[in-house]
Amino acid sequence: MSEAGGLAVERAQQLHREAIVIDGLQIDDWGPEIFEEMRKGGLTAVNCTCCVWEGFRETIDNIASFKAWCRASDGLCQIFTVGDIQHAAQNGQVGIILGFQNTSALEDNLSYLRIFHELGVRVIQVTYNTQNLIGAGCYETTDSGLTDFGREALAEMNEIGILADLSHVGPQTSHDVITHSTKPVVYSHVAPAALKPHPRTKSDEELRFIADHGGLAGACLLPAFMAAGNDATVEDYVDLIGHMVSTMGEDHVAIGTDFTQGHGKTFFEWLLRDKGYARMVTQQSLKELMEPVLPRGVSEIAELGNVTEAMLRRGWPEPRIRKILGENWLRIFDEVWEGSDDGRHGAH
Repeated sequence: MSEAGGLAVERAQQLHREAIVIDGLQIDDWGPEIFEEMRKGGLTAVNCTCCVWEGFRETIDNIASFKAWCRASDGLCQIFTVGDIQHAAQNGQVGIILGFQNTSALEDNLSYLRIFHELGVRVIQVTYNTQNLIGAGCYETTDSGLTDFGREALAEMNEIGILADLSHVGPQTSHDVITHSTKPVVYSHVAPAALKPHPRTKSDEELRFIADHGGLAGACLLPAFMAAGNDATVEDYVDLIGHMVSTMGEDHVAIGTDFTQGHGKTFFEWLLRDKGYARMVTQQSLKELMEPVLPRGVSEIAELGNVTEAMLRRGWPEPRIRKILGENWLRIFDEVWEGSDDGRHGAH
């Protein structure tokens, strides 16, 4: 490596260390080994999925596990506020943001939203792939939009300060949530359909629409959503980010990897079955979805710094890189989490 190349790598590493780095979603095989990978990857905070198909009781059990892990490690802290994220950055900790990828944990009781908020849940995806009481998922044949129950749930989320996520949500339901929400909403982990059409990818029109309403999109790195498929590299991931920046503007794009580190085929099959046990929701790119080979150069959480290096290598200005790495997430969290009915906690 040339001297100039070595200096560029050194600067990228420094930038990554100095920046607030937030991953909009991971759904790993949770435990101390994964949290250590997050530390190695320079992550300040991560939206950690604790509900996909689970009901109320199972989700409470999952939350209890996260709280136990945070108590057991000085290197972890649970995130309730933006201030907690800044505190984690200052103290070299990894912040755990509790998030849902479905509203199955609510069952049909909206009062559970406040319980989960008190426990620290700060992000909720309104549907996961299929129809539920709130609306339709991206794999539903018919998307009739946000239900009346869904409007009530969204209003409560806006009121208490829970961010609405639309990554696995159908287009009409997503449109309805964006227009009915009084706070910005997000696609926490998506990819552009312009690069590869897929039920899970979003059109440029959808990306612009959420940006025009103050929201953002986290760039997903799963190869099933990239033109190169399992041959993708970190450069393909930065191409994806670049397309989103060109489409939405640099203030509306972030990181949302959708890392599934540590999981095997059985887990992916559970994800891809309606309610975890019924019909398979898709056959498209099934091998890529059930046996993902992540892009070379960013195939593990610990390699996230390579994304910063690749962005810097392209000559992207450092302020833009910092926004994508975490500052855009901070802005959205600050706008949404405060809520009208505060109920926030201090640093933990």
